[in-house]
Amino acid sequence: MSSDSMVLAQDNAAPVLTPPGPKGLPLVGSLFAFRRDPIAFFQHAAHEYGDVARFHLAGLQCFLLNRPEYIQDVLTTHQKNFVKGRGLERAKIFLGEGLLTSEGEFHLRQRRLMQPAFHRQRVASYGATMVEFADRASARWQNGSERDLLHEMMEVTLAIAAKTLFDADVEAEATEIGEALTTTMQGWPRLVSPWFFLLNKLPLPSNRRIAAAQDRLNETVLRMIRDRRASGEDRGDLLSMLLLAQDDEGDGTGMADKQVRDEAMTLFLAGHETTANALTWTWYLLSQHPAVEAKLQAEIDAALGGRLPTAEDLPRLPYARMVMAESMRLYPPAWTIGRRALNDYDLPPYRIPANSMVFMSPYVTHHDARFFPEPERFDPERWTPEAQAARPKFSYFPFGGGSRQCIGEAFAWMEGVLVIATIAQRWRLRLVPGHRVEKMPLITLRPKYGMRMSVERRVPR
Repeated sequence: MSSDSMVLAQDNAAPVLTPPGPKGLPLVGSLFAFRRDPIAFFQHAAHEYGDVARFHLAGLQCFLLNRPEYIQDVLTTHQKNFVKGRGLERAKIFLGEGLLTSEGEFHLRQRRLMQPAFHRQRVASYGATMVEFADRASARWQNGSERDLLHEMMEVTLAIAAKTLFDADVEAEATEIGEALTTTMQGWPRLVSPWFFLLNKLPLPSNRRIAAAQDRLNETVLRMIRDRRASGEDRGDLLSMLLLAQDDEGDGTGMADKQVRDEAMTLFLAGHETTANALTWTWYLLSQHPAVEAKLQAEIDAALGGRLPTAEDLPRLPYARMVMAESMRLYPPAWTIGRRALNDYDLPPYRIPANSMVFMSPYVTHHDARFFPEPERFDPERWTPEAQAARPKFSYFPFGGGSRQCIGEAFAWMEGVLVIATIAQRWRLRLVPGHRVEKMPLITLRPKYGMRMSVERRVPR
């Protein structure tokens, strides 16, 4: 064993080892390989070095965990020893102290205040709006035309998030808002760069574009807050809850206007971006697997008989949910989760030092043949109750885990299944020949070139 693999030997204790991993280059470590293709880098590290791999990113010591027990330990059992990573800490410049970026007791307080908006019964009441916007969008399609399904799904989920959470209509602005969001997302690699603060101060055209895009998004969210404040109405939606919230378990106060803005911005963006990506990848996979598509259509036709779905139909659409689950296995919208260790953390025989970064990648774990045989194969049958029960819990974690598990998970599942059922009932989607399909791992996993598909009308049986 090399000297780099053995860190120290404690008296009367087993040696504490440093996990193996790529050496990288002097000073920058594995930064260039990681930036070039982070998914390929993670997959190579897991394959070559095992369930705990160590690497450096420009002086930052990092570890990749790819064992369900370790992932569960970090996200749940010892979650208090970990905080969000460097990228999300820096994202506070735009997102502020929203649920995605806040920490500790403050995060728990905010989550407690917002939880009622995502109660099961309230989420069920959003179903009609989800179906309405999906049906309205697809009704504009013409048989035989070509559409960018990423753009289409972004507009649908944006409209759904705005209406259900904030009772606002942004359909007329959807394209402009979507472009601003895309520009903002493209700045993600800079947030995790070791030279972030220098790059952020330079008069670069990209800095001006990102600032303008963020101003545009701010304008939308602040307008929704301002209009609601002026009306004084309690509409029973998330925005009203934010404005009227009282912390009965804390100091009894509500949220300041800035905090309302931070939470609204976080949920407005996160509430549609991830679901739009999941749906886009689902349409792509269905277009490549006609037998799965036919089984899905048969279930939808039998359950709905030609009418639009409702939230009450969800128990009659189990295969649609299985299709979505398998899509998020192959293309998890949140493809990696990063945490910074506050104190030394032992995974015997290894020790992860304080201030190190720990990465857990749903993409890597979801493609591990130990848990999903033939991992590249699209097979919704993996999601029968029996198959799920046979796998370790954290072999699949598209929504994270622990106290930071996505607050909108139930919302996302219902939205995904209802949108799939609404559109697949009347349309068959086919990838345009020659269209390039490549992954673009930013903060979410987008298709790099969109998803150009031809739409073919079908008649429900």
